[in-house]
Amino acid sequence: MNQSPSWYRLDNPGSVPSPALLIYPDRVAANIRRMLQIVDGRVERLRPHVKTHKMAEVMHLQIEAGITKYKAATIAEAELAAACGASDVLLAYQPVGPNIERLAKLRETFPQTSFAAIIDAEPVLWALDRRFRDAPLRVFIDVDCGMHRTGIPVGEAAGLYWQATSTPGVIAEGLHVYDGQIHDADPADRERAMRQAFEPVHDLVAEIRPKTVIGGGSPTFALHANLETWECSPGTTLLWDAGYGGRHPDLGFEPAVCLLTRVISKPTVGRLCLDLGHKAVAAEGILARRASFPDLKDAEPVMHSEEHLVLEAPGTESIELGTALYALPGHVCPTVALHMETVVVRDGKATGETWPVLARNRRITV
Repeated sequence: MNQSPSWYRLDNPGSVPSPALLIYPDRVAANIRRMLQIVDGRVERLRPHVKTHKMAEVMHLQIEAGITKYKAATIAEAELAAACGASDVLLAYQPVGPNIERLAKLRETFPQTSFAAIIDAEPVLWALDRRFRDAPLRVFIDVDCGMHRTGIPVGEAAGLYWQATSTPGVIAEGLHVYDGQIHDADPADRERAMRQAFEPVHDLVAEIRPKTVIGGGSPTFALHANLETWECSPGTTLLWDAGYGGRHPDLGFEPAVCLLTRVISKPTVGRLCLDLGHKAVAAEGILARRASFPDLKDAEPVMHSEEHLVLEAPGTESIELGTALYALPGHVCPTVALHMETVVVRDGKATGETWPVLARNRRITV
């Protein structure tokens, strides 16, 4: 892997229109190796999330490394994983409405893949029972350990689990427990928060003894890998970003994508306007953290709109219109979804090859 401080720079930037998302396969492969290292090579404990990259080529790199189980947030992501040869795919997004039928169609289309879904409510359990009674669907009870986004409270999860065990249309496979609220920068604080959040989960596991528990996300990946026996489902670890990189350098992952942008206007002294608007980098969180510029350490974003990002940076008078700049996304997952394709970079050059971001679409075929 290129460890140079300027690993992101292209020898041939003139060959790439901007804005563009560059991907560095050697760095993706290194991140996959780091994931395997964290679980001590026990590949069966890995269930990476597809949501971060949404690309078949990244799936193939993981499958070549022996990773065969995946987590997906959309039917399209689940289809991508199955089409690439995944043996086991969890739809980690409770299926409701027409998505129940789409999930059934997915199973019919890819019989070689075992599919599962998360649930946190009785009405969904009954709906799945009606649809899958002839060929039961594997389900995981989605447990809320403190994020309060989805999931059933820990104290109520056993009841839903036992209901699932006696429902003919499903197979109660286990628990899904996502701790997305935990992202402390200090590893000790992160571990304390994780232990506190999962203390009642351990009691639940001891009570129901599920076959499988899927726990944690990227910030707590190493903690779960070291302290638990269940499956880990990091996602951002594959590509990494400035947000997690700044808060969690202890995890040992490196950015594997970078944005190529250009100066399109210089409206006033010390101000640069780039072609890196909302439609090229995720407009999430505070403006200062949406992108970082390794070649402009003192740059301060001051305005962000659909097609423009305005920076104020001292000493930029000599930067000419059309100059190529590089930016690390603050949050890579929604940034990737803004791009139809990524531009492949090998040995410092854009090769002319592109990797389609296929599962950014809400529908592929199913």
